[in-house]
Amino acid sequence: MARSTDTNRGAHAGRPSLGQRLAAWRLHHREMLVAGFTRLYRRPVATAMTVAVIGIALALPASLLVLVQNARQVSGSWEGAARISVFLKQGLSDREVQQATSSARALGGVADVHVITSTQALAEFKTRSGFGNALNLLGENPLPAVLVITPDPAHSEPLAASQLGQALRKLPQVAQVKLDVQWLRRLQAILNILGRGVLIIGCLLGLAVILIVGNTIRLDIEGRRTEIEVSKLIGATDRFIRRPFLYYGAGYGLTGGVLAWLLVSLSLGLLAAPVRHLAGLYGSEFALNGEGLSGALLLLAGGALLGWLGAWLAVARHLRDIEPS
Repeated sequence: MARSTDTNRGAHAGRPSLGQRLAAWRLHHREMLVAGFTRLYRRPVATAMTVAVIGIALALPASLLVLVQNARQVSGSWEGAARISVFLKQGLSDREVQQATSSARALGGVADVHVITSTQALAEFKTRSGFGNALNLLGENPLPAVLVITPDPAHSEPLAASQLGQALRKLPQVAQVKLDVQWLRRLQAILNILGRGVLIIGCLLGLAVILIVGNTIRLDIEGRRTEIEVSKLIGATDRFIRRPFLYYGAGYGLTGGVLAWLLVSLSLGLLAAPVRHLAGLYGSEFALNGEGLSGALLLLAGGALLGWLGAWLAVARHLRDIEPS
């Protein structure tokens, strides 16, 4: 009985504890991480070519996404300057124009109302058209008074502005309402299409990155076939053998993500001055915005994830075919 107890104690004493197993697991992961990234620099030319392809594949959708986001910011600032032109009926008195102005101000969503009387409209038309002498021959003023409505921010979007325009049309003094935000709706539709196109391109190029990394890992597996067979002979599991390849693929993706971030930043830097000049011609202070810290981290994480996935698919496919003879 005592001998049995001593035997059990010896068995338990020889078995590593949970803390020891976790420490060994962390140590192995750290060693494989270092080995995976070190392997990238053993073949600098081949690694540089693969990383360049991955970086370009990641940089293209990232650049397009940044441009679409900047275009959305520009359209958002234009929405804030949306205007609704309300043409009143011909021949209204000053009192009726004032009533229409008060009724427009009382509507929800109206931030400001600027009145252009028929006399002011005619004088401005004479100045800008160059037909002043011909207009002097007219017996009466053919231009109506106009209310220029500035919606508040909540009603500057095309849909809300259209609803506000419908309310303005119901005023008895109003003849016609012209929405100056209709073109914004078309612009938003175009930007939505571009955003969907960038998503499709990003998915296709992400698949290309997975295939590139997978093919690279496949070649590396074939080059280390004998080493893998020996590892299996001494009892190494597929999970143990797979681990360094996964870090190897993630290293490719992460390095490609860094290159993609550099390419995107360089492209934005080259476009910044022309865009600033064009915006200045329109009296705007708009400047291109980059992807920011969150966008850069997302690009790096996405590259690493695609590289890891490509490596996992390659190892899962080819590791089963390698068995010690």
